[in-house]
Amino acid sequence: MGSKPVHLKRSDGASDERLWKGVLEGKDIGTGVTVLFYATEETGKGPLWHVHPYDEIFIVRAGRTLFTIGEEKIEAEAGEILLGPANIPHKYHNLGSGLLETTDIHVSDRWIQTDLEDPELAGS
Repeated sequence: MGSKPVHLKRSDGASDERLWKGVLEGKDIGTGVTVLFYATEETGKGPLWHVHPYDEIFIVRAGRTLFTIGEEKIEAEAGEILLGPANIPHKYHNLGSGLLETTDIHVSDRWIQTDLEDPELAGS
């Protein structure tokens, strides 16, 4: 596919009718980057502690969030960009009332994630 433009529609990867949520793996369109769209309106909610064998770039598009990347805690808001280095565990969650929306760029042609926290036990 790499020599022709690719045009995807929202329905090709969206997992929510209203919020920007979904995944586009680079392997499906012939590129080395995977893009995840995350959104939540629930305060305190976000991806749990996990790790990837490649770098991940986080673009905060709306709201405020608290990232934990390795030992560092970083508050970020709309318009800010962070890097989660390869093999460093990370997580983030919505800090405020209202929408948190991120675009997460995985420097890999596929989404490879090792969860380090059981979603059933998180928050208990």
